[in-house]
Amino acid sequence: MRRRLAAAALLAVVLAGAAYYLLLRESTAQPTVVVPRLAATIGSGSEAVGVSASGAVVRWLPLPEDPPLPQLPLEEAPAGGRLRGPTLEQVRVLAAVPDSLRPYVESSYFGDSGVDVNLTSGIELRFGDSSQVRRKWRAATAVLADPTITTLDYVDLHAPSRPAIGGSGHELPPSP
Repeated sequence: MRRRLAAAALLAVVLAGAAYYLLLRESTAQPTVVVPRLAATIGSGSEAVGVSASGAVVRWLPLPEDPPLPQLPLEEAPAGGRLRGPTLEQVRVLAAVPDSLRPYVESSYFGDSGVDVNLTSGIELRFGDSSQVRRKWRAATAVLADPTITTLDYVDLHAPSRPAIGGSGHELPPSP
């Protein structure tokens, strides 16, 4: 009787191992970590936290130092850990900054014309909302790269196919 029980137990273990190896092994979940690309920061110094393109506050990821991320006009992160409203619009615009312009983007705010982005040179880019944000950034890049324009105060990107410029108080950032 003992031999039969031992043989049955051994057979059960072998069958369970074979079933795992043949049926379950290939479909076992594998852990993956997706690191979000940070678009902006909230706060300053050691208290600063990053914000992802989706508006989620990311406290666990260290902030890049060079180039620094653009600053949002908030003193502290929202309690729910997610941005909403005008601040989320700003993050959507900042998340689409082309890599060539990232070192020149300083901050953003929500003004009378909608989302405005400040460059380190003092030039203001007026986006309005985050619709067509990639086209608006391409238009901004084209204006800033135009060799006939040497100084300006703002670039209005509400209509990305016809960006408007004005003023002459700030020099353009160096070409990337």
